[in-house]
Amino acid sequence: SRYYREVLPGEIVKISRYDVQTLDVVPRPEGDPSAFCIFEYVYFARPDSIFEGQMVYSVRRRCGQQLAIEAPVEADLVSTVPESATPAALGYAQKCGLPYVEVLCKNRYVGRTFIQPNMRLRQLGVAKKFGVLSDNFKGKRVVIIDDSIVRGNTISPIIKLLRESGAKEVHIRVASPPIRFPCYMGINIPTKEELIANRPEFHDLANYIGADSVVYLSVEGLVSSVQESIKARQENENSLKTQKSRVGKIGHCTACLTGEYPVELEW
Repeated sequence: SRYYREVLPGEIVKISRYDVQTLDVVPRPEGDPSAFCIFEYVYFARPDSIFEGQMVYSVRRRCGQQLAIEAPVEADLVSTVPESATPAALGYAQKCGLPYVEVLCKNRYVGRTFIQPNMRLRQLGVAKKFGVLSDNFKGKRVVIIDDSIVRGNTISPIIKLLRESGAKEVHIRVASPPIRFPCYMGINIPTKEELIANRPEFHDLANYIGADSVVYLSVEGLVSSVQESIKARQENENSLKTQKSRVGKIGHCTACLTGEYPVELEW
């Protein structure tokens, strides 16, 4: 397969054996920026996906670099829970000048944990899901990069596992801001009450999940990581006096993080 181009917002495309045709583009209300889901970059999309002219992997790596600027920590090595946060962990390690080292390996013989019917079974599933590479971190201060902490159930048994296997300190850095609000645009986010960011435990989250420290990426840090290369490309196109960028006015939906929805909610 070969990357051809992105489908524009509101565009209806016909693909035949002969060519690719635009049948119509539903116009956006004048002046409204696009509101592409920012969580696609953080978590949902495959790392090799291309949105708005940039690869998701590259954005995740930039998020890790930005996180290192916002939340450095005295540590010996950087790692991650395999493997969705690996690009962010590599970015964090590179920016901090710390080695990236694997501390966990995935056990491919267990099923998915999130479909287990209750929290206890999910936590047991998480512990079985990973093997511990204890030689790599025994007696060392470890920074674990995660892409998001939603309920806080999954990370807790992992921290316990690392401590029991010899980690001296375990610091958690999250390459996205805390999710606080429901999504009404089609993403199935847990209820407001289930989100750890809205619970009293969030005020002492490190203690609640058993970490030495926990810091999330700021909303501004995420937005700048996502928009950096889009802006650079648009400026380059403008300086070359080419036609207006296909992306148009830059805009991303951050509703689940900020509560600012791109459309008016009607009940």
